[in-house]
Amino acid sequence: MIPISVLILTRNEQQDLPGCLESVAWSDDVQVLDSFSTDATVSIAEAAGARVTQRAFDGYASQRNAGLRMPFKHAWVLTVDADERVPAALQQEMHAFVAAAEPHVAAARMRRRDIWWGVWLRRSQISPLYVRLVRPDRVHYEREINEVLVADGPIADLRQPFDHYPFSKGLDHWLSKHNTYSRMEAELILSRSIAKPSWRTALVGSDFNERRVHQKAIFYRLPARPLIKLVYMLVWRRGLLDGVAGIRYAILQSIYEYMIVLKVKERELQLAQGATTAAPQQP
Repeated sequence: MIPISVLILTRNEQQDLPGCLESVAWSDDVQVLDSFSTDATVSIAEAAGARVTQRAFDGYASQRNAGLRMPFKHAWVLTVDADERVPAALQQEMHAFVAAAEPHVAAARMRRRDIWWGVWLRRSQISPLYVRLVRPDRVHYEREINEVLVADGPIADLRQPFDHYPFSKGLDHWLSKHNTYSRMEAELILSRSIAKPSWRTALVGSDFNERRVHQKAIFYRLPARPLIKLVYMLVWRRGLLDGVAGIRYAILQSIYEYMIVLKVKERELQLAQGATTAAPQQP
């Protein structure tokens, strides 16, 4: 067995979980942190030999941090979602990596391949790099939506990718999930908790995750964000070369961005109307 533990976060994942479990069957320590699923998720995990812990969901970063605090058999933990798969080539590379990793290295980053209707959205992915192999005592997550992993130490880069099937449950599920995400993004923007970004860090910062945080903060301040996102994905990232799938995905992402814009505007109007109603009348 490869000396890597596996952490899978679930809620009602009876459709995708079997394939995920099969792709990490090489580990002798697979743990599932479940948010009280109401389908067969728990029984599927237990039948595959995984250890299941249940915890009420209270936020994406909070749930992942709780998962990292669970007792693992090995020093390295691979975190995956139920709609993701770990190919044999990545398994072998991770094995070699942990065997030779220096003690000061805190985590490893790898490429994720988003696949829709059998097509790899190679150029359409906005951020294809993810830190997933970690020493759990050296990392933690911040930001409840599009959470960011913060590592206490260097992050290495692996060459082999893992696969992600974001539309495995259908378009309705993707839209429903991103409806929730857009609300959370809008709340984040309205909270004014986003620090003033640095253009220098966003463009040439040495830490990938830090660059992404500042890039996102700058993007929040731009006008016509949905249109900018569409052009960025199709032209700058060359999503057009992904064919019809790339065009569809870029349109969906721009719609998602427009949902955020509208929800921010809606909430601002509600707050303004509430302030007007609550204002004392002049004598």
